[in-house]
Amino acid sequence: MDIIEKLLQSRKSNEEKINYLREFLQVLILRIIYNKGYFRNLSFVGGTALRFLYDLKRFSEDLDFSLIEKKNYTFNKISADLYREFKNYGFKLDIKKKDSKIVQTIDLRFKTILHELSLSPIKSQKIFIRLEIDTNPPKGWTTQVSLINKTYIFTVTHFDLPSLYALKLHACFYRRYTKGRDFYDLIWYLSKRNEPNYLLLNNAIKQTEKSVVRINKNNFKDFLCTKIEKIDFKKVKRDVERFLENKNELKLFDKKLILNTIKSSYF
Repeated sequence: MDIIEKLLQSRKSNEEKINYLREFLQVLILRIIYNKGYFRNLSFVGGTALRFLYDLKRFSEDLDFSLIEKKNYTFNKISADLYREFKNYGFKLDIKKKDSKIVQTIDLRFKTILHELSLSPIKSQKIFIRLEIDTNPPKGWTTQVSLINKTYIFTVTHFDLPSLYALKLHACFYRRYTKGRDFYDLIWYLSKRNEPNYLLLNNAIKQTEKSVVRINKNNFKDFLCTKIEKIDFKKVKRDVERFLENKNELKLFDKKLILNTIKSSYF
């Protein structure tokens, strides 16, 4: 608890403190996965991977993984190890797992810690983190191994940046609902003038939409512009605001600005 209190002492608002508390717990989850050797099977993906690996300036609730090696992989063992290790650290938590055909989820609800840190007057209020594991990721990804240095130092296996970008594009434009955090991440990619892993992007769309697409370097700009035109950025702002380190960045969610960025970034 001393480590957490030191981490939070320079933070001003309750929202900021809760975000950093959740992030510390996410670090512990990744460290447990590393210590137990599960990165032989799992690859770290999603917006939280961008934050931890590339210093993305937004917080996240979930930890996303893709199953890249099925040999010696046991879903029930991961959830059991997480529960046992957090109990050994002294945390009080509930854990619930769900093993569907494709996506496996582990929900961790940490009890009493918000009250103990004076972040909530309600003893029963919990802080929530979800792990999602895609057991059937689309083909075409590339992985790499990188160091994480956030209180603890360890390595994670993760998709490389073009592969992460491909999955983010798929999430932005083919998710069944608007998730503002996806579009914050998209703006970050656009600012870097990154190109996605086109093979992975096309395979991801084919997997969920059951249709063959051929997005490539030549038509990528048109693809982006066509999709952005259909986005309701008022919804985007409402969803993403509480996850931003700097609320002034809400000004970035301007359709005209984003379209101009796309047109100047890709030829």
